Amino acid sequence: MDFFQEQDIARRNSRLLTLLFLVAVLLLILLTNLLVAAFLWLADDYNIYNGGSGGWAGFLSYFSWQRFGTIGLAVTSTVALVVMLKWMQLSSGGKAVAESMGGSRIVPQTRDRLERRCLNVVDEVALAANMPVPPVYVLNGERGINAFAAGLSPADAVIAVTRGTLEHLKRHELQGVIAHEFSHILNGDMRLNIRLAAMLKGITFIGDVGHILLHSSHRARSGLSEQNTSKRGAMPILGLALWLLGWLGGLAAGFIKAAISRQKEFLADACAVQYTRDASGISDALKVIGGYLPGTLVHTARAAEMSHIFFGQIEHQLWQVFATHPPLDARIRKLEPQWNGQYISRKVKHYQEQPSRPGAAEVGVGRAALVAAVLAANQDLAAPALEFEEQDQNTAPQDQLDEQTAERFALPVAFIEHSHNPLGAQGLCLALLISNDHSVQQQQLAHIDAMEVAGLAALVLTLTPGVAALGPSQRLPLLELCLPALKSMSLAQYRRFKNTLLMCIQADRRTELFEWCLFQLLRHYLDPEFLRTKASRPRYRKLTQVKHSLQVLLSVLARESGANATAAFNLAASELELQNLQLLAIEKCSVAEFSKAVYQLADCYPLLKPRVIKAMTKAAGCDAELSPAEREIIYSVAAVMDCPLPLESDWLLT
Repeated sequence: MDFFQEQDIARRNSRLLTLLFLVAVLLLILLTNLLVAAFLWLADDYNIYNGGSGGWAGFLSYFSWQRFGTIGLAVTSTVALVVMLKWMQLSSGGKAVAESMGGSRIVPQTRDRLERRCLNVVDEVALAANMPVPPVYVLNGERGINAFAAGLSPADAVIAVTRGTLEHLKRHELQGVIAHEFSHILNGDMRLNIRLAAMLKGITFIGDVGHILLHSSHRARSGLSEQNTSKRGAMPILGLALWLLGWLGGLAAGFIKAAISRQKEFLADACAVQYTRDASGISDALKVIGGYLPGTLVHTARAAEMSHIFFGQIEHQLWQVFATHPPLDARIRKLEPQWNGQYISRKVKHYQEQPSRPGAAEVGVGRAALVAAVLAANQDLAAPALEFEEQDQNTAPQDQLDEQTAERFALPVAFIEHSHNPLGAQGLCLALLISNDHSVQQQQLAHIDAMEVAGLAALVLTLTPGVAALGPSQRLPLLELCLPALKSMSLAQYRRFKNTLLMCIQADRRTELFEWCLFQLLRHYLDPEFLRTKASRPRYRKLTQVKHSLQVLLSVLARESGANATAAFNLAASELELQNLQLLAIEKCSVAEFSKAVYQLADCYPLLKPRVIKAMTKAAGCDAELSPAEREIIYSVAAVMDCPLPLESDWLLT
């Protein structure tokens, strides 16, 4: 699956969305003019008491270009303001979307067995896709089987699942659903989905205003004169008109959502098979949904406006033309052509009115809720059992799951256990930077001591020998396993941790390329959790616009390859088919220049990025072989460019 191509398609779909949106706004202006003219005609005192004389000519007298322009300006300004406010709200990160729909963050320390299993599945799929492990949210109280991914980029993405998904899917089925959501992240669908939600809110907002006006008379029925009563009576009429206008806008919004999102679901299902290497996971999950009474229904208040981001349809559709997702049977037959049409039956679990686990009520209050959830998780020793547990052979205790993860990535089990909590995750990341030089090591440990985190310096010292023995192919997976726990730090803790990382890197007065990779990966994936960051966006249509950055990038990789630098550079330049690219001198290939170059190349159009990565591969693999260290650099650069490559993929070799 060429996700670069899919990112380009997502970008072009943005143009289609903009076109459809402009058409919808134009129709909205025309209908608003029509309704305002009708309202003024009917609200005129003479027309109200004398049957509306003047006929068609009298009605047309309420139209004028001046009024059309005024109304058009008012509607356009209102829609633009609502779109801007909604975009600002949603663009603050995936966690804002998840919390706005009642999601509670699953902390790494959770003792809930189902939540622990979900975190492990997310870890596995993230590492298979060479992506940061995103925070996971659960919508407690939602018994429908559904999930979604939200965010503007892989760096600020989150995965959210309903409680029904956790309680009614086996492990391989859950894995298929999670892999489906990861494909939306990799294929660039999330930014399109957020833009779609913001634009459609602007269209339907007029209906919300109409709903308010429609009920305005209830607040002013007593103490009014007859004249005031007649004036008040006109407000619900205007409200009804605007509500109808909003309803029509809602139909337009539904059509736009269906036009943009339905085909993406087939693609995401196919990507799920690619990541899991198993078509039965996603197909069995769809079969369970088909045989499960609540299906994929979601009842949270804000789900309707974000219906296109979910795994399945969140409400019943009378007309399939407005459905945001393809029919279940069509999705299953795409994955399993020989399917016999039989769904899988699962027993419905009825929920109490209160949240189903401690800490679930702490929703949408930021980091205070996260701390409360951590405390609750440490006190919650009861582990809910799956009703079909005897059939689910993949449900295993946490220790066994840690052992499986450790075996898969050839990491010590102790490192996997440390990665689940913030202190251990910080210790592992800092241990990756500890120098073999005794004097430099003492400076680094002094910086770590200055953080004043009890036990951290001792933990780093303990972990350092084992971390130093890791190969380049093991360091990146270990780093990505630490990300969820690091995201549960407070802002002050993160700032101290980030500053300490920098000081440890600068302790020997030089920056190695691996140190750049580690710091940039952590900054790229953690900054959006704590700070308002600006995601990369397509700006450069041609490689000639980023010629200097390409020279820096390829020069650094050519010199790091260990082969003939000039030959390696020329081989890479031939891949790009650019004239006059020259190998830069060593003094112009500093890590700082390399960093600038990577961040500029992140703003290239999606279809240019695979060419850049191919050229990097040519420069690094001039000797016809990519070493683990060279792969680590390429994967890190690709991740910072917001186009992560699967760790187990042979894409680089083709």
